Amino acid sequence: MMWQPLRLVAQGSQQVYRCGNAYTNQPEPSQRCTPLSQANVTVIEGTKVQASAPNHSSSTTRVDPSEQSQRDAQAKLVLESELQKAQTRQAELLSEWQQGEPQRRADEAKQAAKYQARVEQLRQSLERGQADIAGLERELARLRANPNGVKP
Repeated sequence: MMWQPLRLVAQGSQQVYRCGNAYTNQPEPSQRCTPLSQANVTVIEGTKVQASAPNHSSSTTRVDPSEQSQRDAQAKLVLESELQKAQTRQAELLSEWQQGEPQRRADEAKQAAKYQARVEQLRQSLERGQADIAGLERELARLRANPNGVKP
């Protein structure tokens, strides 16, 4: 049975101490440690870590240039589509924003705090959208600058 050797280890002659969240059989005098009764100690052996397969670095794995150009073209299409969606959404937000004074909705007429919360949410959405657009434009510029798929 597996638990018997573990029980023998726990019943050894050494006293075990709890020092905060740590358990030790050699407490330091500067720490406030409390001795534990042997009945409370359970020792569990750790598991062995299995060696993983060797990693193949990207420098040793080459992709066919025609396949890479297809991937780059597909990535460019996806980025252009995402950029168009982000720009459309940004235009919608700007029209709703109206220079920081969006139209009040019926439920906001008497609740200034609710209106201010929506204005703040719109401002944050505009900032986030602008950052998204800038990121997408950077990625597209990177793809256009490296048409052969060579990383700088």
